[in-house]
Amino acid sequence: MDIKTASALHRLRLVSAPEAVSFLLLLVCSVLKRTTDFNAVPAMGMIHGVLFILYVLFWAVAWQRTRWSFGTAALYFVLSVLPTGGFFAERKLKRAADDEVIASRARREAGEAKVGA
Repeated sequence: MDIKTASALHRLRLVSAPEAVSFLLLLVCSVLKRTTDFNAVPAMGMIHGVLFILYVLFWAVAWQRTRWSFGTAALYFVLSVLPTGGFFAERKLKRAADDEVIASRARREAGEAKVGA
């Protein structure tokens, strides 16, 4: 994996959890607006909107860089519109990044073993 692809995935990972938190907070603010005098929906809505737009932009770049299948790309998009989906996306992206690091180390060690033999 090249550095641009790794960066694209890292950016998507960084925004996925805050986007999920903002979605949950927006839902809480919506309930509070209807049950109390507290109205933070406009502010929380704007914060969530910005984070969602960032998520979609980073998702599109990651899809283009990684050449995910349509199914994988669709899964990450669907996770962005579910209230806790961003947490699952972050965990899945972290696992994929860790697997890539392990594979990269194995390739490097195999190359060193060939040179040393």
